[in-house]
Amino acid sequence: MISWEKLLQLMERPFYGNALQHWGLAIAVALGLFVLLKLIQAILASRLKQLNERYATDTGELLVEAVRSVRLWFLLEISLYVGSLLLALPPKTMTILNTLAIVAVLLQAALTGNALLTLVIKGYSHRRLQTDAASVTTVTTLGFLGRLGLWTIVGLLVLQNLGIDVSALVTGLGIGGIAVALAAQNILGDLFGSLAIVLDKPFVLGDFIIVGEQMGTVEKIGIKTTHLRSLAGEQIIISNADLLKSRIRNCKRMQERRIVFAIGVTYQTPPDKLAAISGLLRKVVEDQEPVRFDRAHFKGFGPSSLDFEVVYFVLSPDFNLYMDIQQKINLWLFQKFADEGIEFAYPTQTIFIEPQETDENDKPASANDTASQSKETPAKLIL
Repeated sequence: MISWEKLLQLMERPFYGNALQHWGLAIAVALGLFVLLKLIQAILASRLKQLNERYATDTGELLVEAVRSVRLWFLLEISLYVGSLLLALPPKTMTILNTLAIVAVLLQAALTGNALLTLVIKGYSHRRLQTDAASVTTVTTLGFLGRLGLWTIVGLLVLQNLGIDVSALVTGLGIGGIAVALAAQNILGDLFGSLAIVLDKPFVLGDFIIVGEQMGTVEKIGIKTTHLRSLAGEQIIISNADLLKSRIRNCKRMQERRIVFAIGVTYQTPPDKLAAISGLLRKVVEDQEPVRFDRAHFKGFGPSSLDFEVVYFVLSPDFNLYMDIQQKINLWLFQKFADEGIEFAYPTQTIFIEPQETDENDKPASANDTASQSKETPAKLIL
């Protein structure tokens, strides 16, 4: 049986530069810290999950996912590193332990960032899948590029901490990236255009937009192009970069529709009836629903008509509703003007024909011609 004296002598025996009791203390501290960190992780994850179930916030989901993403090997590595600080180890060994700790932190940061990015994309896809499936595809692709960039940066940092010179690799990647960017600048322009459309949302699926001379309903917002369905039925495909360079008119977001229409009456309209026309126009517009009357004026004198201009607002963006209202106005005006004896104008020209005078010395005129010329008057011809 080993006595206490021999046991103490054994514990004080040096091993790899440290007494066995120091090794035992370091191992105990590492194990205790590992158990404590694991316990803290479990309690924190459970508590955050309960709070998130109660309040259901996006921030709560991100915090829960961040705690869950911490790996067991990371906790073990941190515990062993803290335990090693209680020992007097050679500089080379401490350098290795420091490097391993830094690499563990970098890898854990990459895993946490990857998990959070995946959660954000998953939540966005779940919310937008039914209403805007095209933007889901775009965001998923951008998420992949984001994760790729994250792991690339972490990989370079890991290599640098392992003592590998990454300057040449970074330079090569930079030159290669410039070459790829120059070769695919149109594709990258469309890609960033797609990102701008998804984030800024100048339009979404189902909106009716006008881009220059093209117009149609948005069917798809892709990574490179946006697809429209025109009124005639054909599909119009426009690159995202060209789309954002143009002025986009989004008719779907119209709150109300401003209508301007004009009518003309003949110059033979009596002044009293002419003065009453503005009132008639106001009445017929105000009788419509849902409409807000703005103005009706005798605008001016046209080449063949006395012109009136009417402005009103349809309190809805629905084009069919506007056409129904305008049709009622037109039919009412046609009937009312017929009852009041007011004539609509149409393009006409009045030509006055003057008789040509002849010299008596040039041609002798007969008695019949002379009588006829004395009775001639200017003739008026209406075309």
